[in-house]
Amino acid sequence: MKTGARAVGVAESYTGDASTLAGVVVRRDRAVESVSFGRCTVGGSDATDGVGDVVEALGRPDARYVVVAGVALAWYNLLDLDALHERLDRPVLAVTFEGSESLEPALRDAFDGDALDARLDAYRALPARHSVRVASDDDRDEGRDDVVYVRAVGIGDEHAAEVVRAFTHEGGRPEPVRVAREVARAGDALRNDR
Repeated sequence: MKTGARAVGVAESYTGDASTLAGVVVRRDRAVESVSFGRCTVGGSDATDGVGDVVEALGRPDARYVVVAGVALAWYNLLDLDALHERLDRPVLAVTFEGSESLEPALRDAFDGDALDARLDAYRALPARHSVRVASDDDRDEGRDDVVYVRAVGIGDEHAAEVVRAFTHEGGRPEPVRVAREVARAGDALRNDR
């Protein structure tokens, strides 16, 4: 993958009843080129629209991939990766950093009735998660073997793994979502200071 390849990273930070979304365009060589902000409701069902709005606000069709930090933003505000792929017309990858069997037990603990049913339907519609090793040879030599978990739409699993590895330089987090998370935290802090 070329050094100048670009990806949009999207992550969130939340306090209270609103989540601050941040989108960033990051080149493979780590250069950050654009930033946008948006919101979604904590515990709501508007994360897919919020992520789509943030990516579209960047106005960067040259960023070939969208990499989102997770699928359950803002207290189980679940993403529809197929809808994002269709809306944004580029591959969408959701990256998580901890292995788990399923979100279903947590959803059942947090919701009931129609709210639970809607979330279970959304969760079950997500593509399967695949583990991807992102540690460099140097990291493995030092005993580190970082693994992330990727769900991808609009791209094959092997290509998705290649994209994640290409944008992960150190510390086990792809640079687009690492930067987006820091930007979202700063935006959230600013919003809450007002």
